[in-house]
Amino acid sequence: MTLRGHQSWIFENKPRIFGSASVVGPFEGQGPLANDFDIIHGDLMLGQNTWEKAENKLIEEAAKIAIESAGLTKEQIQFYVGGDLLNQIISSSFAARTLSIPYLGVFGACSTSMESLALASLIVNSGSAHYALAVTGSHNATAEKQFRYPTEYGSQKPPTAQFTVTGAGAAVVSKHGEGPLITSATIGRVIDMGITDPFNMGAAMAPAAVDTIQAHFRDLRIEPGHYDLIVTGDLAKVGYEIASELLKKHHIPMNQTDFRDCGMMIYDYEKQSVQAGASGCGCSATVTYGHLLKQLRAGTWKRILVVATGALLSPISYQQGESIPCIAHAVSIEYDGTN
Repeated sequence: MTLRGHQSWIFENKPRIFGSASVVGPFEGQGPLANDFDIIHGDLMLGQNTWEKAENKLIEEAAKIAIESAGLTKEQIQFYVGGDLLNQIISSSFAARTLSIPYLGVFGACSTSMESLALASLIVNSGSAHYALAVTGSHNATAEKQFRYPTEYGSQKPPTAQFTVTGAGAAVVSKHGEGPLITSATIGRVIDMGITDPFNMGAAMAPAAVDTIQAHFRDLRIEPGHYDLIVTGDLAKVGYEIASELLKKHHIPMNQTDFRDCGMMIYDYEKQSVQAGASGCGCSATVTYGHLLKQLRAGTWKRILVVATGALLSPISYQQGESIPCIAHAVSIEYDGTN
């Protein structure tokens, strides 16, 4: 690994995504990306007796399918890097208990998908592992209960609110075999613009996304046109519009590339009531490890940058009137059909 600029890593040994999986709930299965998911559950409970156990099952399933798709067993995985939104990242830790793989628990809120992928790639690129697993997930009912109001309350939400994805995504990172290459990562800074409204995450996270995108271009000395697609994690409509304006203000010509947001891709705004769009650890994870990787393999794009965004608040912090610090981590993935 080479440090490039101030906050970016170049992976010279080009670790690759050797296996991947995305598992979602019934609402995500009604969206436009349904054909790109490995499993679509018809029941939010997933046969469990609590929402939290259902989220744990999502993560375990995604991990097991990703390992199987790589033609491996869990005993061949040296490290599992993962996290989620629940207090003490219990869904990931309990999955690690079941999988019995050496475990590094991380928390970056909804940015955890690319945080875990960047760290897994760093481990493999350095030669510290042959195979590392990156997994994260979320559940709509667990997130609503913890951060806002239980779904059963039927509370009204403003148009800026987002709908937490029920889903989990996993990737096996390897130094061997075939698959999309992970070429670089930019680790974000914590950015806080003073927003205190937990129903306006897009506005809170947008500046962090822009800061990381700027840093990535600056460190690597490239322009947006280097990528066929740049996709943010879960800014949804409100955050995406703010990020687009900020990028213009900073003279970053995003018209050179296809610029999208996972939070706007996973649901159908015309048919599904999702307010501003999607959020949650499972948002960028399922879209990346499902839809985006399939499109890379199909040749739609050859080089993409995934910038996962996260709001680093807790129920206690926002109830005490604290503002919402945010972060974004970026990972570049390449595939030309010969990797």
